[in-house]
Amino acid sequence: MPALSHPVRRTRLAPERERELYEAVMALVCEVGYDALTMDAVATRAQASKATLYRQWNGKPELVATALRETKAVLVGEVDTGSLPGDLREIVRRIGDHSAQNVSVMRGIGQAVERNPELGRALRESLIEPEVQALRRILARAVARGELDENQPATAFLPQAMLGAVVARPLLEDRPADAAYLTRFVDEMVLPALGL
Repeated sequence: MPALSHPVRRTRLAPERERELYEAVMALVCEVGYDALTMDAVATRAQASKATLYRQWNGKPELVATALRETKAVLVGEVDTGSLPGDLREIVRRIGDHSAQNVSVMRGIGQAVERNPELGRALRESLIEPEVQALRRILARAVARGELDENQPATAFLPQAMLGAVVARPLLEDRPADAAYLTRFVDEMVLPALGL
Protein backbone atom coordinates (compact mmCIF):
# COMPACT_ATOMS: atom_id res chain seq x y z
CA MET A 1 0.00 0.00 0.00
CA PRO A 2 1.57 3.34 -0.97
CA ALA A 3 2.27 5.80 1.81
CA LEU A 4 0.24 8.96 2.01
CA SER A 5 1.96 11.88 0.42
CA HIS A 6 2.44 14.42 3.15
CA PRO A 7 2.87 18.01 2.08
CA VAL A 8 6.02 19.84 3.00
CA ARG A 9 5.02 22.11 5.82
CA ARG A 10 6.04 25.68 5.15
CA THR A 11 5.47 26.85 8.69
CA ARG A 12 5.61 24.97 11.92
CA LEU A 13 2.74 25.38 14.35
CA ALA A 14 3.55 25.41 18.04
CA PRO A 15 2.67 22.08 19.69
CA GLU A 16 0.02 23.78 21.84
CA ARG A 17 -1.59 25.26 18.73
CA GLU A 18 -1.57 21.91 16.92
CA ARG A 19 -3.21 20.32 19.97
CA GLU A 20 -5.96 22.98 19.93
CA LEU A 21 -6.61 22.28 16.25
CA TYR A 22 -6.74 18.52 16.79
CA GLU A 23 -9.15 18.91 19.71
CA ALA A 24 -11.37 21.15 17.58
CA VAL A 25 -11.39 18.52 14.82
CA MET A 26 -12.30 15.71 17.24
CA ALA A 27 -15.05 17.77 18.88
CA LEU A 28 -16.58 18.47 15.48
CA VAL A 29 -16.32 14.83 14.38
CA CYS A 30 -18.24 13.80 17.50
CA GLU A 31 -20.83 16.55 16.98
CA VAL A 32 -21.52 16.35 13.24
CA GLY A 33 -19.69 13.28 11.91
CA TYR A 34 -17.00 13.13 9.28
CA ASP A 35 -19.15 13.85 6.23
CA ALA A 36 -20.58 17.10 7.63
CA LEU A 37 -17.20 18.25 8.93
CA THR A 38 -15.78 21.07 6.83
CA MET A 39 -12.44 22.82 6.83
CA ASP A 40 -14.43 26.06 7.30
CA ALA A 41 -15.96 24.68 10.50
CA VAL A 42 -12.56 23.57 11.79
CA ALA A 43 -11.09 26.98 10.99
CA THR A 44 -13.93 28.72 12.82
CA ARG A 45 -13.84 26.41 15.85
CA ALA A 46 -10.04 26.56 16.14
CA GLN A 47 -9.86 30.28 15.26
CA ALA A 48 -7.47 29.54 12.42
CA SER A 49 -7.41 30.38 8.75
CA LYS A 50 -8.30 27.81 6.12
CA ALA A 51 -5.00 28.65 4.45
CA THR A 52 -3.19 27.49 7.59
CA LEU A 53 -5.11 24.23 7.61
CA TYR A 54 -4.40 23.49 3.95
CA ARG A 55 -0.76 24.51 4.34
CA GLN A 56 -0.31 22.03 7.20
CA TRP A 57 -2.51 19.15 6.00
CA ASN A 58 -3.37 17.90 2.56
CA GLY A 59 -7.11 18.01 3.19
CA LYS A 60 -9.83 16.69 5.43
CA PRO A 61 -8.85 12.96 5.43
CA GLU A 62 -5.26 13.69 6.45
CA LEU A 63 -6.31 16.29 9.03
CA VAL A 64 -8.84 13.94 10.67
CA ALA A 65 -6.46 10.95 10.65
CA THR A 66 -3.67 13.05 12.14
CA ALA A 67 -6.01 14.51 14.76
CA LEU A 68 -7.11 11.02 15.76
CA ARG A 69 -3.53 9.81 16.03
CA GLU A 70 -2.41 12.82 18.05
CA THR A 71 -5.35 12.94 20.48
CA LYS A 72 -5.96 9.27 21.20
CA ALA A 73 -4.19 7.31 23.88
CA VAL A 74 -1.66 4.75 22.69
CA LEU A 75 -3.55 1.54 23.33
CA VAL A 76 -0.98 -1.13 22.58
CA GLY A 77 2.27 0.77 22.23
CA GLU A 78 5.15 -0.90 23.99
CA VAL A 79 3.27 -2.82 26.67
CA ASP A 80 5.59 -5.37 28.30
CA THR A 81 4.46 -6.81 31.63
CA GLY A 82 6.59 -9.93 31.22
CA SER A 83 3.74 -12.27 30.26
CA LEU A 84 1.24 -12.49 27.43
CA PRO A 85 -1.81 -12.61 29.74
CA GLY A 86 -0.46 -9.56 31.59
CA ASP A 87 0.18 -7.71 28.33
CA LEU A 88 -3.32 -8.42 26.99
CA ARG A 89 -4.95 -7.38 30.26
CA GLU A 90 -2.96 -4.11 30.23
CA ILE A 91 -3.99 -3.43 26.63
CA VAL A 92 -7.68 -3.93 27.37
CA ARG A 93 -7.39 -1.80 30.51
CA ARG A 94 -6.11 1.03 28.30
CA ILE A 95 -8.82 0.42 25.71
CA GLY A 96 -11.52 0.30 28.40
CA ASP A 97 -10.35 3.56 29.93
CA HIS A 98 -11.05 5.34 26.62
CA SER A 99 -13.89 3.20 25.28
CA ALA A 100 -16.76 5.68 25.57
CA GLN A 101 -14.73 8.43 23.87
CA ASN A 102 -13.49 6.09 21.13
CA VAL A 103 -17.00 4.81 20.36
CA SER A 104 -18.24 8.38 19.99
CA VAL A 105 -15.45 9.20 17.56
CA MET A 106 -15.88 5.98 15.59
CA ARG A 107 -19.61 6.65 15.23
CA GLY A 108 -18.66 10.00 13.73
CA ILE A 109 -16.25 8.42 11.26
CA GLY A 110 -17.45 4.85 10.74
CA GLN A 111 -19.75 5.19 7.74
CA ALA A 112 -17.50 7.74 6.06
CA VAL A 113 -14.66 5.21 5.86
CA GLU A 114 -16.80 2.99 3.62
CA ARG A 115 -17.44 5.85 1.19
CA ASN A 116 -14.02 7.49 1.34
CA PRO A 117 -11.06 5.22 0.51
CA GLU A 118 -8.59 8.04 1.17
CA LEU A 119 -9.88 8.41 4.73
CA GLY A 120 -9.75 4.64 5.24
CA ARG A 121 -6.16 4.53 4.03
CA ALA A 122 -5.15 7.46 6.23
CA LEU A 123 -6.71 5.82 9.29
CA ARG A 124 -5.08 2.44 8.61
CA GLU A 125 -1.66 4.04 8.13
CA SER A 126 -1.87 6.50 11.03
CA LEU A 127 -3.79 4.51 13.63
CA ILE A 128 -4.50 0.89 12.95
CA GLU A 129 -1.28 -0.47 11.49
CA PRO A 130 1.00 0.88 14.25
CA GLU A 131 -1.24 -0.77 16.88
CA VAL A 132 -1.35 -4.07 14.95
CA GLN A 133 2.44 -4.04 14.61
CA ALA A 134 2.81 -3.44 18.36
CA LEU A 135 0.46 -6.36 19.03
CA ARG A 136 2.56 -8.57 16.73
CA ARG A 137 5.69 -7.63 18.72
CA ILE A 138 3.92 -8.65 21.93
CA LEU A 139 3.00 -12.01 20.41
CA ALA A 140 6.57 -12.53 19.13
CA ARG A 141 7.91 -11.91 22.65
CA ALA A 142 5.45 -14.47 24.01
CA VAL A 143 6.71 -17.00 21.46
CA ALA A 144 10.33 -16.20 22.37
CA ARG A 145 9.54 -16.72 26.08
CA GLY A 146 7.97 -20.09 25.26
CA GLU A 147 4.49 -18.99 26.39
CA LEU A 148 2.86 -19.22 22.99
CA ASP A 149 3.18 -21.77 20.20
CA GLU A 150 4.47 -19.91 17.15
CA ASN A 151 2.06 -21.93 14.96
CA GLN A 152 -1.00 -21.04 17.06
CA PRO A 153 -3.62 -20.20 14.37
CA ALA A 154 -5.72 -18.02 16.70
CA THR A 155 -3.01 -15.32 16.75
CA ALA A 156 -3.97 -14.34 13.19
CA PHE A 157 -7.41 -13.28 14.48
CA LEU A 158 -6.34 -11.46 17.64
CA PRO A 159 -6.61 -7.88 16.27
CA GLN A 160 -10.07 -8.60 14.85
CA ALA A 161 -11.21 -10.25 18.09
CA MET A 162 -10.05 -7.33 20.25
CA LEU A 163 -11.61 -4.71 17.98
CA GLY A 164 -14.76 -6.79 17.67
CA ALA A 165 -15.28 -6.84 21.43
CA VAL A 166 -14.92 -3.06 21.62
CA VAL A 167 -17.33 -2.40 18.75
CA ALA A 168 -19.89 -5.12 19.46
CA ARG A 169 -20.78 -4.38 23.08
CA PRO A 170 -22.16 -0.87 22.45
CA LEU A 171 -24.18 -2.22 19.52
CA LEU A 172 -25.53 -5.29 21.32
CA GLU A 173 -25.91 -4.00 24.87
CA ASP A 174 -25.85 -0.19 24.52
CA ARG A 175 -22.96 -0.10 27.01
CA PRO A 176 -19.30 0.76 26.48
CA ALA A 177 -16.71 -2.00 26.43
CA ASP A 178 -15.12 -0.94 29.70
CA ALA A 179 -11.97 -2.41 31.22
CA ALA A 180 -13.83 -4.94 33.40
CA TYR A 181 -15.80 -6.28 30.43
CA LEU A 182 -12.73 -6.47 28.19
CA THR A 183 -10.68 -8.18 30.89
CA ARG A 184 -13.37 -10.87 31.14
CA PHE A 185 -13.31 -11.14 27.34
CA VAL A 186 -9.54 -11.70 27.40
CA ASP A 187 -9.71 -14.22 30.25
CA GLU A 188 -12.68 -16.20 28.96
CA MET A 189 -12.30 -15.97 25.17
CA VAL A 190 -8.88 -14.78 24.03
CA LEU A 191 -6.54 -16.65 26.35
CA PRO A 192 -8.32 -20.02 25.90
CA ALA A 193 -8.29 -19.50 22.11
CA LEU A 194 -4.52 -18.94 22.32
CA GLY A 195 -4.11 -22.11 24.36
CA LEU A 196 -3.30 -20.26 27.61
